Amino acid sequence: MRIAIAGSSGRMGRMLVQAVVESTDLTLAVALDRPGSECLGQDAGGFLGVATGVTITDDLQALAQADCLIDFTRPEGTLAHLDVCAAHGVKCVIGTTGFDTQGKQAIRAAAQKTAIVFAPNMSVGVNATLKLLDMAARLLNSGYDVEVFEAHHRNKVDAPSGTALAMGEAVAHAWGVPLDDVADWARHGHTGARETGHIGFSVVRGGDIVGDHTVYFCGTGERIEITHRSSSRATYAQGSLRAARYLARKEFGLFDMQDVLAS
Repeated sequence: MRIAIAGSSGRMGRMLVQAVVESTDLTLAVALDRPGSECLGQDAGGFLGVATGVTITDDLQALAQADCLIDFTRPEGTLAHLDVCAAHGVKCVIGTTGFDTQGKQAIRAAAQKTAIVFAPNMSVGVNATLKLLDMAARLLNSGYDVEVFEAHHRNKVDAPSGTALAMGEAVAHAWGVPLDDVADWARHGHTGARETGHIGFSVVRGGDIVGDHTVYFCGTGERIEITHRSSSRATYAQGSLRAARYLARKEFGLFDMQDVLAS
């Protein structure tokens, strides 16, 4: 399977390049980067000391040479890549977060032309955590206040993280309510007593934190915490490759990591 990597000179992009190069069943075919990047024209494996023969480019039409794109960039970049992929039947694994409603609609529309795995977190562990949260929320659906805490590195530009939102969604879905109806995104000043049945979100940005997430179920006299901590982006890379392999069997449609893990 021929793989294209978007943002190939970034931290996540390099982790993906390395994962593909080290795999036995996938081939690096395209390495994209933003226009003006100082890495354009370099070998995509140069940071590894490996000659892949794939030159980093900003030409989106190069995507036609791939079977599947893995993209962890920014919403505007991902949507531009997605247009080209849909036109050429290239499958997509999208780990980018921060899409607005219009962006999500564009992804759903593209899924009518090609196969897409779209998930806020590609980690197998995070997706197992979402299953645990669903179970906990169904059991602790009365008498417990839910708070979602997340921490990421200082360069992350969206908040709360896509994973934190997915965790909130898992709880809200188990309760049978839309997340937007019960989410408290921020607290400041005289807020009054906490509202029963709401889900609070707290965000930390600093240093080089890869990703920490904790969901608190706070009851009277006890507190249950479900936590996932990432110490390396390698887990996201390996999950992404698993998603790409899953798409090899799909022609079109929109899938998530729960679909991938169930296969």
